Amino acid sequence: MTLDVRYAHRLGDFSLDIDFSVEARGVTALFGPSGSGKTATVNAIAGLMRPESGRIALAGETLFDAATGLTVPTHKRRLGYVFQDARLFPHKRVLANILFGARRTREKPAQSMIDDIVGMLEIGPLLTRYPANLSGGERQRVAIARALLAGPRMLLLDEPLASLDAPRKNEVLPYLERLGAASDIPIVYVSHSIDEVTRLADRIVVLNKGSVAAQGEVTDIMSRLDLFPLTGRFEAGAVVEAEILQHDEEDHLSEVEFDGGRLWLPRIDAAQGTRVRFRVRARDVVLALAAPEAISTNNILRGTVTEVRHDAGTYVDVQVACGATLLLARITHRSRKRLDIAPGREVFVIVKSINLDRRGGIAPRDAMVS
Repeated sequence: MTLDVRYAHRLGDFSLDIDFSVEARGVTALFGPSGSGKTATVNAIAGLMRPESGRIALAGETLFDAATGLTVPTHKRRLGYVFQDARLFPHKRVLANILFGARRTREKPAQSMIDDIVGMLEIGPLLTRYPANLSGGERQRVAIARALLAGPRMLLLDEPLASLDAPRKNEVLPYLERLGAASDIPIVYVSHSIDEVTRLADRIVVLNKGSVAAQGEVTDIMSRLDLFPLTGRFEAGAVVEAEILQHDEEDHLSEVEFDGGRLWLPRIDAAQGTRVRFRVRARDVVLALAAPEAISTNNILRGTVTEVRHDAGTYVDVQVACGATLLLARITHRSRKRLDIAPGREVFVIVKSINLDRRGGIAPRDAMVS
């Protein structure tokens, strides 16, 4: 099943010319700075905005076609939409709010479906409360439950964490992880936060100034040096998928293996063989020409420089292939010249710390190891 989006539209002085096609499975992030066209695009998919030209289709079904005049009404597209603000009915209790979503379906959902959604989002204790008595994170979880009970074939989440403070975001993120990993419903997730995107998304469509700058798997997009101005140079880093090999209970560490080698991460509460995702930030990587000895860092890999990005200022960004995985390092111009860092150069990659992002909420996002 694919999601095909191609449209052009003007919003005042702002022009949109969007064209992408992605596999509709897992989580697809629409990522970009504010004003890049993310919300307009998700509104066009939902039918809340009618573009001036183009075509939008899901699983081969045309939802919008300007050439033929076809526009499937929003309520017939079978898409669940969760906004930045939960938009719950203040006069209805939580249970009535989530059951309102089911009213959009022809058949009443089975009690087992209701129980599964309530259990997955852990909102059982909230069912008798009114929205005014919920935290921001709880309201968003209720809004997601309401959207799911409508039986959507795709879920649209428009910056669902944007209005929450950091503690509330950390409250909701594990549920979004669980939703992306456990649900068969594809998700389009809109965000300008690189932390959220790398933690949740399987693939990314990068928008900038009303057009598509790049699209692809999250591991590929986050390793591209040319996208640093959009993905954020300070937070830039490679996203790596690996498998748990073993646990060191005495030192509270877990060893994982990926196609570029093995690394030690903070103790992961998951069985051997579990797939995990982690992020290695460019600023946390050091390069060396010889194997370092007697240092505190546990994680040292071997790699080959594949690309160097030169910018004005103090630093250059280096892409290094460790097996089939591309890692990133940020070093000074002086270090590059002193070590003669250039494509083809064999190096040792010293990973100072690792950010464990996800699979299935197996560890807190800020868990790090040196």
